[in-house]
This record gives sequence, C-alpha cells and structure tokens, in this order.
Amino acid sequence: MPKYRKGLFLYNGNAGNNNIEQNLKLTLPVLAQAIKELTVIQTASEEEAQESCRTFAKDIDILIILGGDGTVNACINSLAPLEKRPAVAILPGGTSNDFSRMLGIPQQLEQAAYAIVRGEPTAIDIGKTGEKYFLNFWGIGLVADTSQNIDDDQKRSFGVFSYIMSTLRTVSQTEPFPYEITTGEQTYTGEAVMVIVLNGKFLGTRELPVPTIDPSDGKFDVLIVKDSTIATFRELLSMNNPNTEQSQLSDLEHFQTDKLTVAADHPKSVDMDGEITGSTPAEIEVLPGHIQLIQAPAFS
Repeated sequence: MPKYRKGLFLYNGNAGNNNIEQNLKLTLPVLAQAIKELTVIQTASEEEAQESCRTFAKDIDILIILGGDGTVNACINSLAPLEKRPAVAILPGGTSNDFSRMLGIPQQLEQAAYAIVRGEPTAIDIGKTGEKYFLNFWGIGLVADTSQNIDDDQKRSFGVFSYIMSTLRTVSQTEPFPYEITTGEQTYTGEAVMVIVLNGKFLGTRELPVPTIDPSDGKFDVLIVKDSTIATFRELLSMNNPNTEQSQLSDLEHFQTDKLTVAADHPKSVDMDGEITGSTPAEIEVLPGHIQLIQAPAFS
C-alpha cells in the first residue's frame, strides 16, 4: 500500500545538469512505489518552482525537490507562509546539498530516493527575517562575501571546490566590521569578520564542529567569528570537545537564542542558505517545528 496519497516531484530543468534523464531514472521508479498519485513538474526558474509549490501545497501530502540549496530555499519560502504545508523531501541535486546532509540523506540519488521512502516526516525549525525564511543559515561578512565571489564557470566545472577557491580569495580581502547583536538576554558588541546564525550544521558540505546545533530544538546557534586566522580555526575545532568552555574562546563567540537583532556599522549583504538576500540591520526569529522534512532512517 502506498505511503502517501498525493505527491509533487519538482526538478530544475535549467540547472545545467547533463544527467537529468539518468537522475530521473534513478529516483522516480523508487518514489512512485510509495506515492499513489505523483505529479512531475520541470521548472525553468525559481519563481516557477515557487508558484508550483503554492499551487499544489493544499492538495498534496509530500513535496519532493530534486535540486540544490537555492531551489530548496525558494520552495521553503513559498511554503512557509501557507496554513497547509506538505511534508518536504530533498533529493541532492546541487553543489553542496547542505540540509539534505543534515537530514542524513545519502548523496547518491538512488540511495537518497530509498531513504526518503523509508524515512519519516520530522518537525524542523526554520528561521524568519522580515518576509523571508531560511532553513540552514543566515550570515553576514565572510560567508556572504564568499558567495558573491564565486565564479559561475568555476562552479559549473569544479562544483564544491569552487566554494573553497572563493573562500581562499575572500579571506585575504576580508576586513573586520563593527557589529551589535541583541537578544532577549544580552547585547554583544565588537568587531567580526563573520556572524552566522545556524539552524543546520553543514556549510559548503563541511560539518561544523558545534555539537549543540539541532534543527528541532527551537533555538539558533550563533557564531561570531572575530578573525580569519589559523588560531580561529583551531578554536572552532575545539568546540567539539565537551570540556571546552566559552571563556576559553578568544577569537570566537558562541551562544544560543530563539530571537536576535543584528546590526553593523553599515548595511552588510545577507546570505541565506547560499542566496544573497537583503542586508542588515535584521531581526531574526525561530519558527519552531514549522515544517515537516523527511529524515532518513538511521540505517538507510
């Protein structure tokens, strides 16, 4: 008996993926066995993907997205304001696929499809700032500058390595900026090269060594990175050690909160889930358990 009554399968026809026919062959037959009525739509733009999500949301039980973090972000932004939201499954079809990694989804497509069929919907927090939503992270400084410095030709040719190359270019150009962050409990001020508000723990395919990150706990993990040196990197790695205390960190600051306001000395471009969207100042809040995402079983 099918697990879901109605589903929508969305994929980006303009993603520049020469293997799209093979990708569909690997995934659709597996997914179709679990969904009684499955509609497949090829989209030509993020706007078309968003419109499809809004049109079908009230009538489907599950939305399956074959795409990268940008396509996932576009779909989450179209679903989040709706009263009725289907469960969402992510097939890794982009460069980083960071939140699919957070959900334990295998990065090989056929295995990912089986994991989705065997997995279960899990209530996941999302972030909101203004009228925009994010699933994985919100950031300013180095993370946003890196996104803006990515060469599109390198991204097509080298995939995730294009992020590494962009980071190397950007680090040498990054200057610290004054910031002020206000939560319900405290105000943080100083200079930083990056402020990042985390709901997920993968960034550019790399897992951050911050063990408190949990996308279902109703809290963000906020990292203030004060410098882009080897010492800072070592401090970040040390956060995986349960004996590391906040007082031992000099180049990093870490705290958890469900709401914050971030300002800088001048407007800073904001990166949300890999997309440059808006600028500071910004008010950011958690929407606890706002959307159901399919999480892979422990052994998929």
